[in-house]
Amino acid sequence: MKDSVPVPFAKSTAILPTAMLLAALTLAGCKTDTEFDDRGGFKIARSACPAAAIATYTGDVTLFDPVAARTVEAIDVTATIANLQTRCNESGNGPQIQVTAEFDVHARRAAAGPARTLTLPWFATVLRAGNQIESKQVGTITISFADGQLRGSSHASATAMVSRTAATLPPEILRRINRKRKAGDADAALDPMNEPTIRDAVNKANFELLVGFQLSESQLAYNASR
Repeated sequence: MKDSVPVPFAKSTAILPTAMLLAALTLAGCKTDTEFDDRGGFKIARSACPAAAIATYTGDVTLFDPVAARTVEAIDVTATIANLQTRCNESGNGPQIQVTAEFDVHARRAAAGPARTLTLPWFATVLRAGNQIESKQVGTITISFADGQLRGSSHASATAMVSRTAATLPPEILRRINRKRKAGDADAALDPMNEPTIRDAVNKANFELLVGFQLSESQLAYNASR
């Protein structure tokens, strides 16, 4: 039986308002496929590997010159995270499951000029049950613009660990989900995921690995307002 999935903070110089932080954490929950099986019961298909996604409002960043400006004419550089891919191996009996996320960053400057190097901060956060932050990694990626070129790209990777025990559904919950149901039983057609105990257990076993640019409060507000 497979089970399942790891968001942003402001830079150390700024603290996001609670509402903005919650907005940045917003992401559709990890998919859990529940369906009837051929025995008259249910079967649930999940993976203990965390699902990976780009956190809401943090997949791109806009730099302005001057910094405080917010007009189109003042845009200096825009950058976007793309091609997010993960590697995860849930086999084995180790206490933790490792997941590695790799992604590209594509940047464009407003005007061609001399060669230029730009460093952008990013984060990778493990989120449990949709709102519980388990860990966070912060790194940087360097973009180089060649002389006279408008575009530059670079590649980065992040690694996170997830507790195997926490990401695995308890045997009792699995038994309740997968137990056989006979036609005529009062609960034969009821989805076990509607039971609060089962639903909460599945939710707690869900982990996500979310990546994005490490934005300041004003940068995040700018992204959210577009």
